[in-house]
Amino acid sequence: MKSLLIITTIPSTLKFFLPLTKHLRSQGWQVDAMAKELSTSEEYAHFFDRVWDIEWSRNPLDPKNLLAAPQQIRQVFAQQQYNLVNVSTPVAAFVARYALNNWRKQGKFKVIYTAQGFHFYQGGAPHKNAIFLGLEKIAGPWTDYLVVVNREDESAAKRYGLISPERVRYIPGTGLNLDRFNPHAISEAQIIAVRQELGLAPENPLFLSVAEFIPRKRPGDILKAFAQLGRPQVHLAFAGNGRIFQEMQELAAKLGIQNQVHFLGRRRDIPVLMRASVATLIASAHEGLPNCVMESLCMETPVIGTEIRGTRDLLVDGNGRLVKVGDINGMAEAMAWILDRPHEAQKMGKRGRKDMVNYDAPQIIKLYESLYNEALSDNASSSTRW
Repeated sequence: MKSLLIITTIPSTLKFFLPLTKHLRSQGWQVDAMAKELSTSEEYAHFFDRVWDIEWSRNPLDPKNLLAAPQQIRQVFAQQQYNLVNVSTPVAAFVARYALNNWRKQGKFKVIYTAQGFHFYQGGAPHKNAIFLGLEKIAGPWTDYLVVVNREDESAAKRYGLISPERVRYIPGTGLNLDRFNPHAISEAQIIAVRQELGLAPENPLFLSVAEFIPRKRPGDILKAFAQLGRPQVHLAFAGNGRIFQEMQELAAKLGIQNQVHFLGRRRDIPVLMRASVATLIASAHEGLPNCVMESLCMETPVIGTEIRGTRDLLVDGNGRLVKVGDINGMAEAMAWILDRPHEAQKMGKRGRKDMVNYDAPQIIKLYESLYNEALSDNASSSTRW
C-alpha cells in the first residue's frame, strides 16, 4: 500500500488537502495527517486513516517548536513508515524537515514541501524577508521536491536556489470544488433569503469579504475604504472570525458605518453570499493563492484585491480590479467602479469563471499524482526500504 503523511501546523490548514486526500484514499492509499490537537478536531480528523498530535505553535519563536516537537515527530516515525511526507505551513514545514532529515537522507521516504506562500515576498519588511528567506535556505537541502502555488514564489525559489530548479513544481493550489462554487447551483430563493437575513432591500448592493480577522488580511483597510465610498444604501458583509474581530467592530462604529456593515462570523453558505454580492474584497498584505478570490470568480462575482502575488495571478486577465496594499482611495474608487458599471462588472465575473477551470480539483489532483509517482519512482530506484 502506498502511504502518505501530510503535516501542517494546525488542523484547519488540512482543508486545502482534502480533495487530494479523498482521491488518494479512493485509490487505495493510506493517508495520515499530523497537526496540533488534530485528534480532537471533529471537522478534519475523520478524513484521514490515522492522525497524530504534535505540540507546536504558530509562533516561529516558541522554544517548543525545536525542543519538544522534533522528538514527537521522530517517535511517530520510529513506529510508522511512509513512502512520502508532504509538509506545509511555515512552522510545520521547517520543524518536520529538520526532525526527519537523517531518515530522509537514508532514502527511507521523500519529503515534499508545499509552500502555500513564502513568508518572504515582494513588498515585505526587509528584516522579516531576510529572516524567512534564511530559514528557507537552511531547510532547502532537507527537501526533495518544492511545490509553489504562484509565479512569484516559483521565480524566487529558483532565483535563490532554495532547491534544484528541476525539483521545483508549480501547482496552483490544492483544488477547487467547481460543483460547490457553481453560480447555476444557487437559486434566486437562496439569494433572497440571505439578503433578507441581512435586512437588505432590492436597492441595497452588497460587498463581501471572506477572510480570517488577522492583521495581514487588513480588514481595517476595507472598512476605511467603505466609509470613504460614502454611499448609505450600500452594505458590506464580513464572513470570518479572528483575533481582531472586536477591534474591527469598534472601528466600524468609529467610522459611523456600523449600520451598513454586517459581521457574520464563520459561515457555511459562502457560495450564496458571494452570489448575492456585487464583488468580493480582499485587502491582504500577502497571500499564497487566496481561495476566496478563486471561489468568488467561480461564482462569477468579480474581485477587488490588492496587487500582491497570488491575487495578481488570478486577476491579471481582467477578472477584477487591483489596488496597491494600503491604498484606501484606490479601493474606494474600485468599489465605486463596480457599482457604477454593473454590466461591465458582470462580464468581468463571467471571464473569471472561465479561467477557474485550470484550478479545478481534478486538474490539481492530476498534477499532485504525477509528482507523487515521480517521487515514488525516485524512491524505489535510489532508496533503501524500511
